[in-house]
Amino acid sequence: QVQLVESGGGLVQAGGSLRLSCAASGRAFTVYNMAWFRQAPGKEREFVAVTSPRGTRVDLGDSVKGRFTISRTNANTVELQMNNLKSEDTAVYYCASSPLWTRTAASYDYWGQGTQVTVSS
Repeated sequence: QVQLVESGGGLVQAGGSLRLSCAASGRAFTVYNMAWFRQAPGKEREFVAVTSPRGTRVDLGDSVKGRFTISRTNANTVELQMNNLKSEDTAVYYCASSPLWTRTAASYDYWGQGTQVTVSS
């Protein structure tokens, strides 16, 4: 059974930092890209970042470039370091996996349950 479990969300003041972690199990993640998406109330799910199986290739969404970094600590763990957080970063953050290199949520076949990030201004 494939499982993606996010952790590390919480409440932080604007300008602060948080690190999210996603632990994956149940498949050979060594061949899958892993990504972070987020969804704020009333908005569509938004691409945040993606990393390749060995972490050698990354892509970041325009709204988070220069503030967020994604890293693959091993085949089954991906982290999202979020710095200089803004109120508009408030959302539920989801971890997902895909065999494709893509920013499109529909191309990701497994998802975690999400973790809430709230940034107070």
